[in-house]
Parts: sequence; C-alpha cells; structure tokens
Amino acid sequence: MLKINENYKNLEESYLFSTVGRKIAEYSQNNPDKKIIRMGIGDVTRPLCKAVIDNMHKAVDEMADSATFKGYGPEQGYDFVRNSLKAYYSSFGVELEADEIFVSDGAKSDIANILDIFSVDNTVLVPDPVYPVYVDTNIMAGRKIIFADANEQNGFLPLPDEKYDADIIYICSPNNPTGAVYNKDQLKQWVDFANKKGAVILFDAAYEAFISDPELPRSIYQIEGAKTCAIEICSLSKTAGFTGTRCGYTVVPKSLVFDNTMLNKLWLRRQTTKFNGVAYIIQSGAAAIFTEEGRKQIQESIDYYKRNAKVMADAFDEMGIWYTGGKNSPYIWFKCPDDMDSWDFFDKLLEEANVAGTPGAGFGKNGSKFFRLTAFGNYENTVEAMERIKNMVL
Repeated sequence: MLKINENYKNLEESYLFSTVGRKIAEYSQNNPDKKIIRMGIGDVTRPLCKAVIDNMHKAVDEMADSATFKGYGPEQGYDFVRNSLKAYYSSFGVELEADEIFVSDGAKSDIANILDIFSVDNTVLVPDPVYPVYVDTNIMAGRKIIFADANEQNGFLPLPDEKYDADIIYICSPNNPTGAVYNKDQLKQWVDFANKKGAVILFDAAYEAFISDPELPRSIYQIEGAKTCAIEICSLSKTAGFTGTRCGYTVVPKSLVFDNTMLNKLWLRRQTTKFNGVAYIIQSGAAAIFTEEGRKQIQESIDYYKRNAKVMADAFDEMGIWYTGGKNSPYIWFKCPDDMDSWDFFDKLLEEANVAGTPGAGFGKNGSKFFRLTAFGNYENTVEAMERIKNMVL
C-alpha cells in the first residue's frame, strides 16, 4: 500500500497568504461597495522596464527564426546572464566566477530546492518571525528546527549564541517580514559563528536592491570568510518586477566544502537532474536588467516603492508607533496599537479602514503583536491607506 510523506501532516493547515486572501475575499463579497487597499502580499505593481521588454521582444523574434531558435538551454543558466550577474556583484566589490552563479525561476524555489543537497539529519536554525517557506520546507523534509529569538529588544536582528547548535542557518537581510537589515559587524558575527560550527548559511538577499545606505552589505560575500560558509539566494521579483515572469539566482562558491565535497558540484548535479532551466526569453529580459540603461530604468521603480515606504514610515512616526523597516526595505513591521493580537488587528484594519495587511503571527510566535505592510502598491493608494490608518488610530 502507498505511503505518504507523514511530515506534511505537521504543517499548518493553511499557508499564511492563502488565509489572508480568503479573509479579504469574504469581506469584499459581503461589502462590494468598499474600496479595499491591499498592502499585504508583497507583489509588485510597476511594469517591467523598457530595456527588459525590448530584450524579450528580440528574444521572441529569435525563437521564430531557425537560425537563432533556442531549444534546451543550460540548466544553470546562459553564460550571458551569468556573466552579467558576475559584473553586477563586482560593482559592489564582490568577485565571483560565472560558474558559481546558477540562474533559477526564483528565490522561493531555490530556498526549498537547495535542501536537496543536505541530509535530513541536519538541524536548521531560523529566526522567529520568519518567511514561512523556511520553516515549511524543512518540516516537509522532517528536519529538526530551532529558532533564533528576533524581537523588539534586538531590533528583530538576532545574533549568534552558543546555545544554537545548528548545521543550516537561515538569514534574510533586508528581512522579510520585518524590514530589518544587518550591518557588516553583525553579519561578520554570523559568518564567524558558522565557520566555527562547520555550518552553512542560506542567505536570502531578495531585497538587496532596496538598500540605500552604502555602509550596509548587499551581499554576504562582502563579509570576510563568507565564501567558506554561505550560499546566497536572490530574486529579480522585487528588484525588477519579475514576480510574473520568474527569474532569480543562487550563488554557491567553490570554496564551500563540507565532508570533502564541493557544494557547487552537488548543486550543479541537482539542477541538471531536476531542473530544465529558465526560458531563454525570460533570461534575455533578465540580462537587460544589468546593463547601464536597464539598471537606470529599474532604479526608477525601486525609487517609486521607496517613496511609498517613506510615506508609510512618516505616518508611523506621526502616530508614535514603533516599527522597523521602511528605509532600506520595502516592508514596514510595526507594533499593533493597544497591544492588540495581530489577527485581531487584521480584522479591525480591514473593517474600519478597508486596508489589508499581513498579521505578524503568521510569521511566528514573536510576530503575534506585530503587523506587516508592503510598499509595493501605487503611490496614491499608499497615501490614502496611511491617512485611513491615521484616522483609525489617532
């Protein structure tokens, strides 16, 4: 008789964003006259930039000509994309080899799939609160999970502690959901800790493009010693609006060696076995992001979202509500007024202000009194939403 993976029974009954979506849909159906401003799920609203679209159109034409048609491509990505990414890293002082970079269909996939190269006997350390995929993918595999205590007192930036006996360490900076960003000294502590413990850091850099402060690291490889302990996973979803076109990349340095085995080779073997690569048309668009004109154009969208974040941060400053994020991140993570439970505040915000956000409890127990809003909406709606919230709170 067929046996199922029993670990799935240990998952929460519903994925966080599915629950949020269902509650919004139910409220909308019962209140069709209400204009609901959605600031919950971190989907972008700005279109792909012209440089990306032009490259995609060119690639479509190439696919219609037998002389330039592309079939199966390299599973790890075309050289023209990997070399563009190599040059991008070099622009902020990180030198990589092209074959240390693997193009993928997004960070979420790689965050889950990278676990294939590690034993299920490894212990995993994740911060609480945390992006749910970190936890759920390890529950599915049956790994032991321990939590680093991220809280108001440490600015939601936990630091290493000898009590953390872990083999795989998740770090996200700028952080989702809290918007907090590690500085170089703080990341150095994690790098030294991982190297000492013989652990690997899975560093989620999906929001690095939103860092404005030049003193804050955009890559963990800006930290000495990181190439012997860290895998970096990044996405073009928020950098360049690829949420609907799907493209990202993972960096696995060749100096990452555990049990006399190079992790770069393991990941290459995994990808060539289980992944057929990102479509040529999508990769052509992705390559345009890293041209001089492409970077200029995507910066306009990033600046647009940063302006939204400033509107949000200024409003919370005016309300006197404690928060993190908003300055080097597209997220605002704030303390619920009157010490409310985050799901109760979700309902209050939806019903009284017709604004939808994400309850912090969905990211872990330390988020139970906190709430996340995103800056990925349009500017006019962001201004209106914050006025509604101020009117509700003040």
